[in-house]
Order: sequence, then C-alpha cells, then structure tokens
Amino acid sequence: MEIFGIPHQAFLGQLMLGLVNGAFYAMLSLGLAVIFGLLDIVNFAHGALYMVGAFAAWIMMDSWGINYWFALVLAPLIVGVLGVIIERGLLKRLYGLDPLYGLLLTFGVSLILEGIFRKQYGVSGQSYSVPELLSGATNLGFMILPNYRAWVVVASIAVCLATWFIIERTRLGAYLRAGTENAKLVQAFGVNVPVMVTLTFAAGAALAGLAGVLAAPVIQVTPLMGSNLIIVVFAVVVIGGMGSILGSVVTGLGLGVVEGFTRVFYPEASNIVVFVIMAIVLVLRPAGLFGKET
Repeated sequence: MEIFGIPHQAFLGQLMLGLVNGAFYAMLSLGLAVIFGLLDIVNFAHGALYMVGAFAAWIMMDSWGINYWFALVLAPLIVGVLGVIIERGLLKRLYGLDPLYGLLLTFGVSLILEGIFRKQYGVSGQSYSVPELLSGATNLGFMILPNYRAWVVVASIAVCLATWFIIERTRLGAYLRAGTENAKLVQAFGVNVPVMVTLTFAAGAALAGLAGVLAAPVIQVTPLMGSNLIIVVFAVVVIGGMGSILGSVVTGLGLGVVEGFTRVFYPEASNIVVFVIMAIVLVLRPAGLFGKET
C-alpha cells in the first residue's frame, strides 16, 4: 500500500522521525515562548543555554561518573542557576527599555558562552552514550524505532503539557501572567514579583538545558549545537505566535513532521521549508497561528 505515492512503511517511518525532530523543536521553543510571553524578553541566548545543558550532562557522565538520570535532573538545575545570574546580573537593568536592547545583550551572552566552550573543548563533537535502560530498539511493524528516540518524544510532550497546564490552568500561572501585566496589583497580594520574574527566566533557561540533555545522545555535543538550531527555533515561535505556549508546542511538532516529509518529496527544500512557512504565516497572519491579534 502506498500513501501519496510512497510505501506506507516509509511514510509512517518518516512521520515518526519527524515527530522526534519536532519534539526537540517543541521543547526548545517552549522555553523561549515562556520567557517572551511572560517577561517580554527576546532571549537570543536560549540556544547557548541548550548547549550548556548538553555539555553539563556530558561532563557529569564522562568526568564525574554521574549516570544519565541524575544528569537529567542536575543539568537543567545548573542551567537554571545560570539563568538566574543572567537575569539578575544583566537583564534586570534593561527592563522598561526597548526589547531590542535585551535581544542584543542576550546575543552577546550567547557568543560569550559559545566562545568559552569552543576554547575549552574545540568544535569537534563529543560522543554521549544512550543510557542502558533506553538502549535497543522496538519493531513498530513499519520501522525499527530506537528506544531512546521514543523516550525523547514521550518526555518532550509530557514536559510541554505540564508547562502549559501550570501557566494556563493554575493559580501560580495566573500570578505569573498578572504580574507581567500589573506588578503593583500582584504585589498587593503579597507576591514578590521580582523574585517571580527571576524564577520564570530560570525556568525557561532550565527547559533549554533539559532539551540539551535529551538531545545529547542523539546528536553530538558541540559548542555550535545551539547556534545551529536557534534560528529555526525562533521561526517556530514566530509561526506559533510570539509568547504562545500552546502555539510553540503544536508548531514545533508540526514543523518537525513537515521538514521530515520535505526531505522525502523535495530534499533540496528541506533546509528552507520552515522559513518559507514562516514568511507565508507572517503575510497572512502576522500574530502567528496561535497569537492574539492586537
């Protein structure tokens, strides 16, 4: 049986591989959307924080003998602390100014972080073993799927749904959203808004670090891994709607699938299809697919 002219095994296999790539896009764009949607900060250092998360996990496993599951928890916490330092040490001085200043500052931070790791580890990739529990593969009937890639899809979707639920359906999320709109009103309820802002930025950074840990066994750990991906992730956020949590998740997964099928039907366009879609969406709906028109 064929689907759109290709054998159904190849079609379903490409769909699954697209979901794996889309899971990475969703995880990365989620943190970016949280920081922009709640704090109005265009965090260009997000890709570098993703890279730091992957390197932190690699160093723990390679040099300190810490296993994957502890690294999966510790590395995002380390990146979250780095996010606190960046927000408290640098970004808080720019609040109230044009968002362009924040973009330029975080772009500089990304170059500094990338330069530090390039000097220490070079540009060659570092190998990172799949944990024993997730080694091997499962026969789905239409393809042999590595267990680790299945884990990435499940973990990414679970984290994305949990983040969306916290921000959109809980009292904490309501305070976060209200604090960015009217800080004085929220402070009247006894909420420390500056601390809340700092922790929100740290949470967004930790999500980038978590994505880095998940990606590390799939792609080689290199100082350039963040800069290679950040432009695509920004495109995902723009298409989904700047600051839209649900939009980033759905768009990330969807674009991963579209990119995968483009490799099958028209490989020459696979590297630009995301940007073509972004251009079309900006023309037809400037606020993005899930963004709110103002």
